[in-house]
Amino acid sequence: MKQLLLTTVLFCSVFSLTAQINIQVYDINDVLKAKPIDKLLFTVQYQTTFVNDTLSPDKQTEETMMLKIGSKSSVYYSYARFHMDSLIEADKAAGASQDIISEHLKQGNGYVNYQIYKNYPIGKITMLDQLAASRFRCEETAERPVWTLYPDTTTILSYICRKATCYFRGRKYEAWYTQEIPRSEGPWKLQGLPGLILKASDKQGHYTFTCSGIEKSRKEEMIQFSGSEYEPILPNDLQKAHKRYASDPIGYVTETSPGINVTVRGEDGQPFRPKNMPYNPIEK
Repeated sequence: MKQLLLTTVLFCSVFSLTAQINIQVYDINDVLKAKPIDKLLFTVQYQTTFVNDTLSPDKQTEETMMLKIGSKSSVYYSYARFHMDSLIEADKAAGASQDIISEHLKQGNGYVNYQIYKNYPIGKITMLDQLAASRFRCEETAERPVWTLYPDTTTILSYICRKATCYFRGRKYEAWYTQEIPRSEGPWKLQGLPGLILKASDKQGHYTFTCSGIEKSRKEEMIQFSGSEYEPILPNDLQKAHKRYASDPIGYVTETSPGINVTVRGEDGQPFRPKNMPYNPIEK
């Protein structure tokens, strides 16, 4: 455990308005040991909003997400992690000291922990997820939503988009895709349309993805995979772990990572142990 603490930085974020607790351990080795799996062609940025507490649907969490698309695969993850990884890569190339790297790690983190790789390995979807110091690799056969296409059109970022709907993983989605970018890709696990998805939202409005920018790769850059040493886990078991974490996040950390101590303080500065946190997973 001492070795782990030397190469990780603990983040504990308290979202008092939505009573959300997000505890992360950023492992520098995720960047240092990452392996290239595909050549990057372009990057899509999505502004993502989601409702943590279904009893307070007007209170939303927002996160900027990045979809890196390669010639045969893609990865979808938070901009905060993208920024952090970029800093560590630069530090690595410059031969920066551990102290400098640790200072950069203090610059902050996002709320979304997972990374979703489509078609890696071929025909699979691999999700890397993290609950405190627990790091999981969940691999499943790629499932494409069954879409219904409509003639309706709209314009997003100057691209003409068409409408499509589907029922996928427990939610009904409406999506807008553009055939001007003929790549069957989109945010999260959404894919399978004859063009890039620029906007999607579920019927309840709990999860919304809106494209805010597209950038072609201007240099030789690779999509990296860093989950080779993550603990393999089945999809159902990963959902159970998230439910367990939501019921008692501090208890989860104590049981799974006894070498890490976490203290959460309320707005009054007093320590408390949050339990039964709101839980509204994207996959029902």
